[in-house]
Amino acid sequence: MAKMWAGRTAGEVNKLADSFNSSISFDSRMYKQDITGSMAHAAMLSAQGIISSDDADSIISALKQILQDIESGKLKIDPKAEDIHMFVEQVLTERIGDTGKKLHTARSRNDQVALDLRLYLRDFTDEVTVLLKDLVKALKGQAEKNIDVIMPGYTHLQHAQPVLFSHYMLAYAMMFLRDIDRISDCRKRINVSPIGCCALAGTTFDTDRQAEAKELGFDSVCLNSLDGVSDRDFCVELLSALSLVMTHLSRLSEELILWSSQEFSFIELSDDFTTGSSIMPQKKNPDMAELCRGKTGRVYGNLMGLLTTLKGLPLAYNKDMQEDKEGVFDACDTVKMCLSVTAPMIKSMKINEKSMLESARKGFMNATDLADYLVVKGLPFRDAYKVSGAVVAYCIQSGHILEDLPVSEYRRFSTLISDDVYQAIDLKTCVQRRSSEGGTSVESVKKQLAYLEEKL
Repeated sequence: MAKMWAGRTAGEVNKLADSFNSSISFDSRMYKQDITGSMAHAAMLSAQGIISSDDADSIISALKQILQDIESGKLKIDPKAEDIHMFVEQVLTERIGDTGKKLHTARSRNDQVALDLRLYLRDFTDEVTVLLKDLVKALKGQAEKNIDVIMPGYTHLQHAQPVLFSHYMLAYAMMFLRDIDRISDCRKRINVSPIGCCALAGTTFDTDRQAEAKELGFDSVCLNSLDGVSDRDFCVELLSALSLVMTHLSRLSEELILWSSQEFSFIELSDDFTTGSSIMPQKKNPDMAELCRGKTGRVYGNLMGLLTTLKGLPLAYNKDMQEDKEGVFDACDTVKMCLSVTAPMIKSMKINEKSMLESARKGFMNATDLADYLVVKGLPFRDAYKVSGAVVAYCIQSGHILEDLPVSEYRRFSTLISDDVYQAIDLKTCVQRRSSEGGTSVESVKKQLAYLEEKL
């Protein structure tokens, strides 16, 4: 069958080239956006007197039926079609004859595909925002449920200072909250209509781009037709934001993997989100977290792939730009899948409060608090730091921890130390006294929870 673009050529190409050129295998997912955009275009053409109202009604009615037939499964998308745009137009023409051929007046596939992609990604940003909020709520729920559980805080993966588990969960909640903001910001630049830019130079017809854009829910229109058909910044920006989402998911996944190991035993992941070994019956593997960590690389790769595709393209449209969709769609699918798994995995995990507290007691994480105690007693911080370090070294040599070292031993290092030192270095005291804004005290965590509630 000759292509709908036949004219200058016979519309026939080598079968291998035809398959190479085709994008129906991946752009068919945009059928709803393509049909929605076409209905708005037909309505605009009619309103401007470019086609008759009867023709517009016939086109719109047929397009609605095509959409229903695709969604019901009555109409199968032809894998031999060149792309979703040509498939829809071909079916339309088969059903209503020459009237269907009028639909493509005052537009090109160049602005049509840009429109469909923007509509698709706009829908995606709404979907992924809901998933991100679900994950933030899951983290927030664990924080509320375990608000005063003490655990080790780390720097360089070494014991640093005691923190609340709730504080730790909210650190990730803040990351994903920023991701929501970034996605929302991306949506603003996605939500600009390219339709009416046509191939690259606009059209000779008296179209109303603003009305068509408004009908489709866009905030504005692309102000330069060359830019309108060649711009894929919105794809790169979204991929960048999604890459950061995956960065945060990967970091969280790494924590879950470590914490669920026997060496840590801080948490236990639900059986619903772990697997077993084919030969080791005792194993409970955090495969879902590992997959989230592993799939991060493919989203990064999609970002770099599109940047590389775009870097040398002259204006306006080039067939290279067909390469935007597979990477963007893959990233969208990957992020949605990872978020869909991570939220319930977080919500269902069990916390081992005893193991966290025991680990926190082993690492001299209250050494800074001993130094702070001496500062309050009047010793300059640098001197207090040296005294605290010397006490820690002595405890390591003598097999003590700071909490059980006799006060008489303490006084060998500073006569400022008395019995009240034990209250000052108690882990609960260490946590509660860090009440500065954003700190790890229960009161500070409650303020962070209130902030999250407000933002959500």
